[in-house]
Amino acid sequence: MKILIVHNDYGAYSGEEAVVDKMALMLAEAGHSVSQLRMSTAGLRDSLKGKIAAFFSGIYSPAGIRAMHRAIERERPDVINIHNLFPFIGPAALRECQRAGIPVVMTVHNYRLICPTGLFMRNGLTCELCLQKNNEWSCIRHNCENSAFKSIAYAARNFIARKRRHYLNCVDRFACITRFQRDKLVRAGFPPEKIVIIPNSIDAPADYQHIKGEYVAYCGRLSHEKGIDLIIEAARRNPDIPFRLAGKVSDPLLTADLPANITLSGHLSGDELLDFYRNARFCILASRCYEGFPMAVLEAARFGKPMVAPAHGPFPEIISGGTNPGGLLFAPGDARSLEKNILSLWSDPALTATLGQNAFSRLKSRFSSQAVAPLWCDLISSLIAH
Repeated sequence: MKILIVHNDYGAYSGEEAVVDKMALMLAEAGHSVSQLRMSTAGLRDSLKGKIAAFFSGIYSPAGIRAMHRAIERERPDVINIHNLFPFIGPAALRECQRAGIPVVMTVHNYRLICPTGLFMRNGLTCELCLQKNNEWSCIRHNCENSAFKSIAYAARNFIARKRRHYLNCVDRFACITRFQRDKLVRAGFPPEKIVIIPNSIDAPADYQHIKGEYVAYCGRLSHEKGIDLIIEAARRNPDIPFRLAGKVSDPLLTADLPANITLSGHLSGDELLDFYRNARFCILASRCYEGFPMAVLEAARFGKPMVAPAHGPFPEIISGGTNPGGLLFAPGDARSLEKNILSLWSDPALTATLGQNAFSRLKSRFSSQAVAPLWCDLISSLIAH
């Protein structure tokens, strides 16, 4: 079968791009013919002209519509898999798929379909006003992006896409990555019969060799919404426990006064990233926002490393749902609760090893490419059959 993957890349390579690239590879390995339509936001914020172009393209993008039309004419796909459309492809381009009579499945990476910022977050705290009122203008009223220009742009593009029913009329299936995400879409009025749950995935090794590890690890953006200040506070209270934080610093003030037991490793990739996880004792995420499905959970599980994460959003179902949890959960936004879990794992190697084995087993059975690829193949076949 011929599958066209459509994605507007972000300004810098992100976890979402990694998922899209992995998706293309996974479908190709499953025997499908995969082509892609990619546009990029790289360099967008470097000029006023770029910002203005993104503002109008997010609402209606003639270039995106033309690109979609040309890709359909060129590739003649059996199914189109949509990822991110903003800003340069735009939701209106979905009408080209509808006109061509090609079934569309949209991978829902975040909450942008029902929250203009995609985070369900405002002023450092979770916020669901737009979902509760089905009204994107709360984003403008509360200036959720801390920029009037961006808040207006994000609210306007969501409002117009919703009113014109681009998603509801043109997308045949919404592939949510968690039950938590699915429930939010249903609450917002998306038909449950159009929603399936297919999690993110990663290649899992046949087995792993347990390594005790030397430090507590975090991998991701170093920012307030990611709860980096909570991690720093927990580290400051426990100077004998080494911490290593990998990722780009989004706000230098957050890392201006670090305790001596924290090492900043910067952005890691390739073998350096693999070694970072392999040599950790366990990993932590402290996000104040819900998150979608952080790949860091799967990267850690690949090496049998348990995860400490907040007890909100999708984390309970990813990490501890069902039997044999692959980590511990703490009260969101509570540094003391996070510290308690860190101490529990650091002082109990047997517990850490058990949770790590659970994390690896959960990865193999639920989140590995081997487990997830058949779900995608079945969905694609059912779309074509109907």
